[in-house]
Amino acid sequence: FTTSHPKDLSEDLIQCFREVESLCEHIHLPVQAGSNRVLARMNRGYTREAYLDKVQRLRDACPDISITSDIIVGFPGETEADFRETLDLMGKIRFDNLFSFKYSRREGTAALTMTEPVAEEVKSERLKILQALQDEHTQARNRLSIGRVEEILVEGVSRTSSRHLTGRTRGNKIVNFAGEERLIGRTVRCRIAQAFLHSLRGELQLPEA
Repeated sequence: FTTSHPKDLSEDLIQCFREVESLCEHIHLPVQAGSNRVLARMNRGYTREAYLDKVQRLRDACPDISITSDIIVGFPGETEADFRETLDLMGKIRFDNLFSFKYSRREGTAALTMTEPVAEEVKSERLKILQALQDEHTQARNRLSIGRVEEILVEGVSRTSSRHLTGRTRGNKIVNFAGEERLIGRTVRCRIAQAFLHSLRGELQLPEA
C-alpha cells in the first residue's frame, strides 16, 4: 500500500496505523544507509534525521509496529565513519528485521561511474558486522512477543514439522504451532511461548465456550 520509499511516507499514512484497525502493524521502510553523506550520494532524497523522525512518529502512532528495512554496505565512497553511522542508526531504531547486501555494480545506475570503490574484503567484513548486530536486535525484538496472545493468519503446514502449522502475526512475524490442517487460511489466536531468530513458537488458544 506504500511505495516503500521513506520520503513518500506521509503523516496521513502514519496516522492510519493509529486509526485503521484492519491495517496490520507492520511496515517495510528501506533506509539503505545511516550516513547523510552516503544517502546524498545515493540520491535518496532524505536525511538520517528525517528517517529517524518518521520512525519515531510511526511508533508514537502505533507502539507495537514492526519495522523492517534494507541496508547496502560498501556503496562507492563509504568510509569507516559512514559505516559506523549506519550501525549507530540501527542501534537507535532496532529494526525487527533487516535485508542487507553488499553494493554491486549495476548497469544504468549513476553509481556505476562513481569513483572511490570500496574493496570487496571491506564490504564483506562490514556486512558480517552489520548482520551480527541485526541478529541481536531481531532476537531481542522477537523476545518481546513471549507471553503475548497474537492474531495469526495460518498459511500452511510448517516446513520444519508436519505436525505443526505456520502463519504470520499482524506484525509479519512467523509463528509455528501445533494445529489441524483445517485451520489453514483462517485466523487464529496463539500465545507466544518461545522466540527464535527467524520465528516464534506459539500455543493455539481455543475460543472460550
